[in-house]
Amino acid sequence: MEREEQKQPLIPKEGVTSREEIFTEVKKQLCLAGPIVSVNLLLCFLQMISVMFVGHLGELPLAGASMATSFASVTGFSLMVINLEIWSFEMMVLLSGLLPNPKLETSVLSICLNTCSVVYMIPLGLSGATSIRVSNELGAGRPQAARLAVCVVVCLVVTEGIIAGAVLILGRHVWGYCYSKEEKVVRYVGQMMILLAASHWLDGLQSVLSGTARGCGWQKIGAFANLGAYYLIGIPVGITLAFVYHIGGKGLWTGIVVALFAQASFLAIITLCTNWEKEAKKSSDRVYGSIIPVEASS
Repeated sequence: MEREEQKQPLIPKEGVTSREEIFTEVKKQLCLAGPIVSVNLLLCFLQMISVMFVGHLGELPLAGASMATSFASVTGFSLMVINLEIWSFEMMVLLSGLLPNPKLETSVLSICLNTCSVVYMIPLGLSGATSIRVSNELGAGRPQAARLAVCVVVCLVVTEGIIAGAVLILGRHVWGYCYSKEEKVVRYVGQMMILLAASHWLDGLQSVLSGTARGCGWQKIGAFANLGAYYLIGIPVGITLAFVYHIGGKGLWTGIVVALFAQASFLAIITLCTNWEKEAKKSSDRVYGSIIPVEASS
């Protein structure tokens, strides 16, 4: 009896859908997605809580743990497109160890990176949803629906970036105490929060635009955009500001902001110039071109 109920669609294809049916559908989806979401949240907060505990041991242990975390992240295995962005952030933490006050700079940049990783979870989810929705709509031959999905998710991530940025700026004077009791670290973190808010807004925008690129099958374009924005523009600018103009950690993170701006601008131009009807035809050709006729398979 229970199996038959599970096989039947919760929301009927025709007729008016009641609120109870929608709630039932959402509950079923939460039962499926809940464990996966919980695991990802636990993995996300594991590193953040670890750095928080180490930070209260002192400035030097926080700096050492930050360097170890960054090195472990750089040497891990992951996909190339995601790695290019992650490695550039981690590289800034490693480069901060070469600044005049390495303990302070490394500690603060590690806190900024940790905070950025936490608030990035929302744009990351929107990016994945965009990639799936755009690819599905293009494959189904609905280019305008794909375009609408991109417009909606861009509005969502812009709004989220403004809200998250406002929270970061308003709480900049107290957020540092979650990681350290050193007054120098807390003050420095407060100064970095404005740059962090700007980088999060741009990071969210480029994230959903990257999801659009993946949904359209532009993986190569996304990889080259990451490579050029971070390693040809962002990192050189950050190194110049930090070591030539002696701005320190602020200079390194400014390089990240410049890289995110370059990447978001490049992907935005490509998205605005996209011929969605043409992309839908390409997607349809790829789908039907991969189908093996029955006569050929036999």
